[in-house]
Amino acid sequence: MDNKILEVQNLKKIYHDKNGEVLSLDDISFSVNNHEFISIVGPSGCGKSTILGILSNILDYSGGVIKFSKENPKIGYMLQEDALLEWKTVLDNCLLGLELNNKLNKESKQKVIKLLEKYGLKEFINSYPKSLSGGMRQRVALIRTLAIDPDILLLDEPFSALDYQTRLNLSNEVYKIIKEEGKTAIMVTHDIAEAISMSDRIIVLTKRPSKIKKIHNIILENKNIPTENRKDHKFVDFYETIWKELDSHV
Repeated sequence: MDNKILEVQNLKKIYHDKNGEVLSLDDISFSVNNHEFISIVGPSGCGKSTILGILSNILDYSGGVIKFSKENPKIGYMLQEDALLEWKTVLDNCLLGLELNNKLNKESKQKVIKLLEKYGLKEFINSYPKSLSGGMRQRVALIRTLAIDPDILLLDEPFSALDYQTRLNLSNEVYKIIKEEGKTAIMVTHDIAEAISMSDRIIVLTKRPSKIKKIHNIILENKNIPTENRKDHKFVDFYETIWKELDSHV
């Protein structure tokens, strides 16, 4: 699969309810390259998060093929809510995935401590989540996800619970962490500007039953951190194009 870490072909998802079958996803095909950051946008309820659920093996699917470049890839899943355990310290929260996967040892614990130190959480290692700001809690949640050394990160509206300024600052931090750690990411978001500022490519979905309307290669003049990318003169063109594509499917 060359540089591809993931290939999705003709993905279909059918739900069953009391009225019969409901087609949620239809003929969804895309690939993801190693170290790439992809965003998925689309109308509310179109099935964006369903795609992440399927890729993480939480949900089953009704048709199509999903190919990873390696057997049994490690998937990291970061949700809207940080889901930190309030009775555990920051460090213990970050070690949780390693514990659950029986991978916690002296070496893996030290790696997590280094991640916390590297990304500005050194003084909070032994603190509890209640003492952290919303942005810091999400940073802890990301490090917890990175602790298992995932092959691919799935981000489901990771900033949606935060105020606007915190959201912008955290998008910079998360972007830098993902790039510095050499990770591949797929993010679901309803925020077009957020998607453009962070992504290498954006997949635009139609309303349900959801199909791919367009896949955009986000090529900016001087690729930088998200807040700087928003100032790029090509940013507005991408925004207007994608907004029109979404608006036509509301």
